[in-house]
Amino acid sequence: MNLEQKIESVLFWKGEPVSMRKLRDILKVEENEITEGVIRLKENLANRGIVLVEKNDEIMLGTAPELSKLFEDLQKEELNKELSKSSLETLSIVLYKNGVARSEIDYIRGVNSSFILRALSIRGLVEKITDPEDSRRYIYKPTFELLSFMGIKNVEELPDYAEVNNSIKTEIVRLNEEIKKENEGN
Repeated sequence: MNLEQKIESVLFWKGEPVSMRKLRDILKVEENEITEGVIRLKENLANRGIVLVEKNDEIMLGTAPELSKLFEDLQKEELNKELSKSSLETLSIVLYKNGVARSEIDYIRGVNSSFILRALSIRGLVEKITDPEDSRRYIYKPTFELLSFMGIKNVEELPDYAEVNNSIKTEIVRLNEEIKKENEGN
């Protein structure tokens, strides 16, 4: 498998912007190799439905601008649908955590939540912001529109908020301890 295929695979799997440095670290190659791989990937994606979106030092896969009408229609249809069980599950985690990384959501749910988070974001239910504790990652928070729609002023008004939030925190602390033990054993 060549470098541009690896870059494309990482971007697809991540489902969010990835910095060039992060790609270099993941793929264990030099900066110039990543740059060349990205250029080749852009060329390979020319005249296809997927494009490489670039902003500052980050890149991600996106849909071709000429397909915007198709996705506008799909988005309207999606916005009018009821939320799926997995969307409600993810939304509950975001609400009760009130600021949670995708990796934590994935751990709690046991599956990759990228596409669900993107759909919830498109619907205006969650927002993605830079983590104030680590500028290299994002956290997801409920939007003001969601809180307003639910008729609450803040997340603390959610049913059993303190109990559920503490349960989630305990589970994440346990996960971090497991990871730390694994890393020490290696």
